[in-house]
Amino acid sequence: MLISGLRQVQGLSQDLRLYFPGLSSVLSFASLTVRPLYLGLLEEHLVQLDVATLRPALKSMILSLLPGLEEDTSEDFDRTLTLVDKIKTSVRDQHTLGEELDSPGGDDFFWQCFFLASITGSTRRQGALAYLARRLPKLGNPKYRSSVVSNGDASAQLDLDQLSPEAQAVVSPEPGLLVRCFASGLSDNQILIQRGFLDLLVTHVPLDSPILQQKINIKDLELLVGSAVGVVTRRDMSLNRRLWAWLLGPEPSGDTDGANEPASSADEPKVSATAVYFTQYGFGALRRYLLNVFENKKLSPSERAKPFRLCLSLMDRWEVGGLLVTDVFVPAMRSAYAYSQVGSKEEVEEVQRSANIFFDGVESGLIWGEIVRLIASALSDADSGEAVTQLNLVKFITTKFNIREEEMIVCHIPIAFLTLLAMLQQRIRQRAILSDELQILALDIAETLLNIVPERAFHPQALIGDHASIARFTTFEKVESMLGDIRHFYVQERGNLGISNPPLSSSDLGPAVLGVVHTLLDHALGSPEKSTLIEQLAKILSTLGLKMRHSSNLEHFDLFPSFRKVLSNFCTDPEKKIASFPIASSISGLLASFHRAGALRSHAKQEDVKSVVPLLVDILWWHLSPSFPKYHVEAVRHLRQLETITAPARVIEAVITSSVASPTSLSGNSSKSTQVDAVRHFSVLWVHSVQIQGTRGERTRGHHRGSSVTISGDQAVQQDFSRILTRPLLLVLDALADENTELYNFVSTWLQSLSSVSEVFLVLVRGLRSLNVIDRMMSNDSDARADTLNGDADDSPECLHLLRHLYHLIRLSSDQIWITLAGATVTISKRKSDDSEVISLQAFLVQMSLQVLRMGGDPAGPFTSHLAMPIRRVALQLLRQIFHGPYALPLRDLEIETPLLKMLIQSVEEQDAEIQPLFLDLVLLASRLRVQDASAAARLRRHTRANSIASRLSFQNERIDDESQSNMPVHPPSQLIECIRLGISSSSRFCLDSWVDFLTEILVIYEETIFQNLIPLVESFCKQISSVFDALKLVFAKWSTSKEMSPEPTLISLLNGLEQILARAHERLLAEEAKSAGMKSPDQPQSFFGNMVTGILSPEISQARSPSANNRLAVLLSFQDTVRISFSIWSWAGYSQDNDTQDAGSAATFGYTSLRMRNRARRILEHLFAAEPLECLETLAMIWCRSFEEQKAPPFGLLHVLDGSRPKNTIPAIFNAIYSRTNPHALEQTRVTTLTSELSDVELVGFLIGYTKSIEDDAMDEIWPDCMTFLRDVLGNPMPHRQILPGLLEFTTALAQKLDNTSFGDQRRMRPSDKPKSQAEARSSKLLDVVDILATTIPKLGLILETNDRIAAVGNSICTSVLNPVFRSRNFPENVTRATLDLLYQLSRILQSSKSWKREANEAFNDPKFLATPFDLIELGWMPILRQLSLSDKDRIPELLSRVSSPTTAGIVFGVGAVSARLEADRRTQLAIRRVTLLAMAADEDSYVQHLPLIKEKLVDLLSATSTSSPSSATRADLYLLLQALTLRTSPTQLAPLWPILNSELHVALSSLLPESETLTQETYSAPALLQACKLLDLLITIAPDDFQLIEWLYVTDTIDAVYRPSNWQPTALIDEISDELGSLGQMSPGAGLSSTQTSNMGGKRRMLLEVDNDLDVKRMDKSEMVVKVLRPWFGHLSIAAFEGVYGMGSPDLEHCEKMVLRDICDDGTIV
Repeated sequence: MLISGLRQVQGLSQDLRLYFPGLSSVLSFASLTVRPLYLGLLEEHLVQLDVATLRPALKSMILSLLPGLEEDTSEDFDRTLTLVDKIKTSVRDQHTLGEELDSPGGDDFFWQCFFLASITGSTRRQGALAYLARRLPKLGNPKYRSSVVSNGDASAQLDLDQLSPEAQAVVSPEPGLLVRCFASGLSDNQILIQRGFLDLLVTHVPLDSPILQQKINIKDLELLVGSAVGVVTRRDMSLNRRLWAWLLGPEPSGDTDGANEPASSADEPKVSATAVYFTQYGFGALRRYLLNVFENKKLSPSERAKPFRLCLSLMDRWEVGGLLVTDVFVPAMRSAYAYSQVGSKEEVEEVQRSANIFFDGVESGLIWGEIVRLIASALSDADSGEAVTQLNLVKFITTKFNIREEEMIVCHIPIAFLTLLAMLQQRIRQRAILSDELQILALDIAETLLNIVPERAFHPQALIGDHASIARFTTFEKVESMLGDIRHFYVQERGNLGISNPPLSSSDLGPAVLGVVHTLLDHALGSPEKSTLIEQLAKILSTLGLKMRHSSNLEHFDLFPSFRKVLSNFCTDPEKKIASFPIASSISGLLASFHRAGALRSHAKQEDVKSVVPLLVDILWWHLSPSFPKYHVEAVRHLRQLETITAPARVIEAVITSSVASPTSLSGNSSKSTQVDAVRHFSVLWVHSVQIQGTRGERTRGHHRGSSVTISGDQAVQQDFSRILTRPLLLVLDALADENTELYNFVSTWLQSLSSVSEVFLVLVRGLRSLNVIDRMMSNDSDARADTLNGDADDSPECLHLLRHLYHLIRLSSDQIWITLAGATVTISKRKSDDSEVISLQAFLVQMSLQVLRMGGDPAGPFTSHLAMPIRRVALQLLRQIFHGPYALPLRDLEIETPLLKMLIQSVEEQDAEIQPLFLDLVLLASRLRVQDASAAARLRRHTRANSIASRLSFQNERIDDESQSNMPVHPPSQLIECIRLGISSSSRFCLDSWVDFLTEILVIYEETIFQNLIPLVESFCKQISSVFDALKLVFAKWSTSKEMSPEPTLISLLNGLEQILARAHERLLAEEAKSAGMKSPDQPQSFFGNMVTGILSPEISQARSPSANNRLAVLLSFQDTVRISFSIWSWAGYSQDNDTQDAGSAATFGYTSLRMRNRARRILEHLFAAEPLECLETLAMIWCRSFEEQKAPPFGLLHVLDGSRPKNTIPAIFNAIYSRTNPHALEQTRVTTLTSELSDVELVGFLIGYTKSIEDDAMDEIWPDCMTFLRDVLGNPMPHRQILPGLLEFTTALAQKLDNTSFGDQRRMRPSDKPKSQAEARSSKLLDVVDILATTIPKLGLILETNDRIAAVGNSICTSVLNPVFRSRNFPENVTRATLDLLYQLSRILQSSKSWKREANEAFNDPKFLATPFDLIELGWMPILRQLSLSDKDRIPELLSRVSSPTTAGIVFGVGAVSARLEADRRTQLAIRRVTLLAMAADEDSYVQHLPLIKEKLVDLLSATSTSSPSSATRADLYLLLQALTLRTSPTQLAPLWPILNSELHVALSSLLPESETLTQETYSAPALLQACKLLDLLITIAPDDFQLIEWLYVTDTIDAVYRPSNWQPTALIDEISDELGSLGQMSPGAGLSSTQTSNMGGKRRMLLEVDNDLDVKRMDKSEMVVKVLRPWFGHLSIAAFEGVYGMGSPDLEHCEKMVLRDICDDGTIV
């Protein structure tokens, strides 16, 4: 009716903006009967309009007609197509009649608008595709292309001026729109649209078109090509076939269906033409596109992985992939490597998977050609940093990708290995400066490559020949020739083994690499300071030798002169030996490898080896020093290797024996101190040799846990370790003959603590059994003398020598020696029969000694006369030692007690100087005479138990009987304790064991006075332990060259001594407390928690202080110090994470040392916990509470591994500790802690929670009864425990979670339990925050309470007791915290149907002060709650809207009362609308669609308000906020009913800024309303809904005129008109603060343009000031920004838009 009334064309033109917005969306929803009428209406009236009218609305007209072109079979398709053509003609004809005739063809403006419509109208793109297929001019000349194809000249090119005017009009004035039109179509989600645009590319926009090659810029061509190749990720053959047709151009003959088939020889011209075509027109753009994507560091993991998949798909066609992969392979690998350095593990794995697939698809020749190029570039680059980067890339490729294909490992990898080392040799020969980092990295890569190469790659059978072939590549000229051949192979032949042979034949490869490595190692040996390089090269040569084993080429290498030179240099300069081990280790390993390879079999090589081995042994022997424990295990292993190389010459044994006997090579002299050093070295060699032997399972049969050994009567073959240890061991045992020497002190101490002392006995007994005299005597041969006289050799000296060694060894009297004597067995065979007898070792020695005494006393015996008496004396001494042992009881069956006792008494009376102890032993002997009794003997028997060494701590809980006699306490000398402290603190480390032993025995004598001196002694020990422990940690640091004594044995000795002190003190304490046990009431309750509540109510009784209280305090303080220092040692040994500072070369020694320290510390802690569990547990809890931030090893891990610290013991102990602080009267006196630890009850509860979370779920059945008893007592009397109730609530939650994972008495598989959370959650500050704990407890209520009724009851109680006071407080919302909102949110999740949480949420939400809540709290805290509220209460919106009254002017209209009433109505309306808006923002999309009619009705009602109505027009800003929220939270289809209101209101609001607007309109739209109206328009332009695009031309210039404006251009869009009225942009305020994100950067996120600077206080501005400072710059930029947003093809940043809208909603300063 409107159009029929506007009969004049002029009227239609003037009112186009009035009626066309309503007509634009008709075709999208019109029925079949309406469509013809609609099209007829447009044909009759619309096409008649003038160009000035059609031009601004052209994009909208195109979008409105595109739905009619979607179905090309519909009845209205042709008519719609014709109508679009008429519109194009109208624009063109009327345009060409105008002033501007520059645009060729006159259709330029139409096509630019059409492309914009296709870019933005994603839902209408099918219609755009149909029109383009029929009307788009062909941008290439078909006749020209046909001639090119027929002539086979693909390099020819069509000039731009040869295109038709219609084709030139398509790309004028902006050719980029054509590219973006196709890019958007090719990126569409629908495969049919992608296929259609590919067809258009093939038929209308060929790759050689001058439009693409000359007109558009390079970036646009990259965009188009990148979008086109993106379709290959769909793996659709129809898309790929069209893509290949476009990229490869027209084919000389045939169709494209067979393009994927391999070309025959007859097809070579065709293949060449397509490849040349792609190379000339598309290769550069595609290459640049992929390189840009690979270099983009801001992409997500999926986008990072996409180019790898693209390259893999493009390799389906060799014409594309064959050319492309060569250029993008290295950038692709570099991209994967760069991302692996910055991405998380999961993200890197995602990218790596795609990179691996791409890598596997590349030809091996190309891969290794690029790797070789990288290697050559790195080693030729003067920039060391860039060279290291390139080699790191090579290392990444060789370690992260599959390079184990047959062709690679047989051909390419050996060539790359040779190239790397040859280039390195070349640079060294050229005296180039190469950093150590670069050389180490290069050799690391070479080692990796060599380990992959199989032995067959070197063809050792083909390498047998003379030395000439080996020297072929050792000269500089031949290295150059070799590198040239390799370069030609990979550059000219592209590494293709199918068309060319490798640069080196298989027979030359082995000699070549051997020669190069030989030269490099020989050169490196000239610089011993570069030990790492020598180490790497030696390892490479060792591996190479093993891979070429039994090859004669290995025998031609002679590195022994260099070896001798460098090793001699180390041996002559002791200072250099500190850093000599890596080189010596490398040489030793190299010799071992060549020995296994069979290269050292010749006599000459054996002589060379013998010349080098002594030097190696000297260095290895030096590194066995206890002062340098860094390479102990490694040095022993190398000595074993060298023994294997030199066997059976026994060179190693000879050198070591010489070093022990005359150690002049160590320091140039042979003093006694030097001999001690040599023996110390041997002790290290012995320990690790036996340990390595035991690890390999080669120990003597019957040897179990070091307690027994079986010695056969036959001569057994010597074990592997004994080949180099027997002779040196006998020399070491010689030191036991002279007691008054430092050497004796060390050897005796070492043997006493030696765990493998059974091996020493093994050597000695075998030596004795090998003697003829001993063998005949032990075989019960009565004619031994006759055999000796008949010619057997006299071995009396050897017998005396070995007997003395046995005596000296047993005289040491260590526990391990006694255990070995009692547990080891000896098999004795009868000489004249087949019978045999198995007896213990000590029985064998007794019988042997008796036989020696019997035979030696006979003047006609078998022994030499002058040796008979010494042999008898030694036999007597040996018997005395055995019968003083703790295991002599089994010997009574031999019935020799009486003669042995007589001989022992006689020896004591004679005072033989040879058996006199040292000074300390004399003191101990004199003191012990006074206290030897039965109880001391019983204690001695308890101390030494079979098969184990028990703790000295007293763990008995039973009472100790009173002694029958009361002895007077024996007081020690006044200087004794100070002397002990001084000795422990300042004595030599090697004497420490003697001091410890002395202290141990002296404490037994003076145990009555131990408490007075306990704390000073423990303090001294702990101080020394801490100091030595710090030194031990520094030993294994990198580059550690400390010359201090070994801290390891020192630490063990100190720990032993500390344990001895505590054992004596605790034993004495128990004895004293047992005497005073009668003070305890016999009627005291004995239950675990018996009568806790009644204990509180009972009157306080003053407890008499026990006489032993001070003694107990001293003991407990000592226990605490010991627990702390032992825990620190255990933590370091078990949880050491200093991998960056630890030397990897001593990893094996570190592992041995750390394990030993860990076990020793754990044993002490076990003994301490068993003795005083409660006090030790409190100490551990204090460590956890005070310093867990720095503690690496959590104490919970210690509790889990200690014997006796099971949860059933630990949990009750923690309860006792808590009750000792909250209600001590409820406990038995024996269960109350002494409170020596500075722990609060809150901290103990935190420790209880952490420990409970750390235990296994299956421990619940152990702790459940105690926990329930404890919790019931707390609930029965909560007042004493009020400070810890929040923590106990979290403890209950942890119990429930554990309980849910198991079932008592059921053997079903448990569900995997969650790992304990961070310890930060257990801090005491959090335990005091009930809200925090409740928030973490609420999600687990289902596990605790099980039934819904209980859960609901608890939830209601929490809402009433916790949330209600907060939300009804006067301080609301300042008193609301994030924890409070988290609690409410958790309640909303488990109580969705409950009204309690809704009541509290609604109460807070309806509070007028709600919007004063900080924005972050609303965004992160309230929005999830409001979402839950919207999900459970769909009628909340109607309820809020019902509170809004309609605008009215009735009542009082003048006076103060009217203003107040209006303000109050405005405030109520604003708050209601804000609440509706918040709910809409919090809800999911389309959650309130059913309420849109009601919302629309209320919007229409409130938008009719004026400045004088009540409520007034002041609420308009809030209505615009509601419209913004609905735009973000409603789908475009559901938003359709609101567009008329939105359009009209926006138009009127913005028009109020024009001068001709009415005064009433200007008063209606205040400054806040105008600002929100502009933001609403800004939001619509940013997210661009489909329906808004039809009316966008009313507000901004959405055509090409926004950028390319005609000379006679006049603004028609409302924003442009306003901007023109307000003035030029040059006068805008610098504080406008427009967003800079609306740019044309490809792929960027589009954001709203109108962002006000924080410096501008918009709330205090009046309307005119805000327009000038804020809106005027926005008006001037909006049209250009909208066009740039479309041109940039970025997606809208919805998250940013939502945050801006939400911030405006929460701004309570805009409420009246």
